[in-house]
Amino acid sequence: MEKYYYELLIQPSLYYELFLDLASSLTHDAIEESDETIIIRSEETLDDVEAGIQAFAKELSIAFDTQIECKTTLLKKENKDWIKIYQDSVQPIEVGNFYIHPSWHEGREDKVDIIIDPTLAFGSGHHETTNRCLKAIENYVSKEMTVCDVGSGSGILGIAAAKLGASVDICDTDKIAVEDAIKNFEQNQVSVNNYWEGSAGMASTTYDVVIANIVADVLVMIAKELIKITKNNGIIILSGIMEQHKQKVINKFTKQCEVVEELQENEWLTLVVKKLEN
Repeated sequence: MEKYYYELLIQPSLYYELFLDLASSLTHDAIEESDETIIIRSEETLDDVEAGIQAFAKELSIAFDTQIECKTTLLKKENKDWIKIYQDSVQPIEVGNFYIHPSWHEGREDKVDIIIDPTLAFGSGHHETTNRCLKAIENYVSKEMTVCDVGSGSGILGIAAAKLGASVDICDTDKIAVEDAIKNFEQNQVSVNNYWEGSAGMASTTYDVVIANIVADVLVMIAKELIKITKNNGIIILSGIMEQHKQKVINKFTKQCEVVEELQENEWLTLVVKKLEN
């Protein structure tokens, strides 16, 4: 990595798209757009690109018989190790007996160790919803139980259940999330029993514990599916619920379930409900 890089700011007064097309043709480096400003960054000097932009502005002024201004600012900046800066910003988190950390941090032998590297899939343990779900899993999941993690995201909740000795299935409607979750299970040296891209209703069995960390409106929409795949006297952990939406979730589930615990952190709620026998 070079010690310095160059940043060229291009701010045309007219014909922005034409200047953007020109910038794209003049360089193979990354181009960013922000507030009607075209930004080019490169480890090579951008003097020639700046000169080309200015010449283009003059030619356009002649062609359209109007004054076209194009302000350019060329800056020389010190390069930084952005990957290290980002990695330093992602810190481990402790939730009950779980210790969640990215792969570039050491684990803890005195805790249930979970490795999760941030990706496009949701779930690193830092958000209140995931945090409270982990606490509920610690309280309600035990060895040899069957668990389904619905809307699994990164797979962190299923991994936590597997670490406690449960047999875990996962599903998500996002193909990328399912792929990331499988990789995370492998990285944590635990196995997933079954997985699929799709809804909870595609499950072929029932479970001792069903986990759904989604959002309140979706929980209401898929309530029948979640209840259907839960064994009688089984537990459903519902999360992603903002406090103001709590009652509509409760109303949807309490016809066939009873609330056994509420876990709250800030404005976010996790509800633990028990499915009643028919």
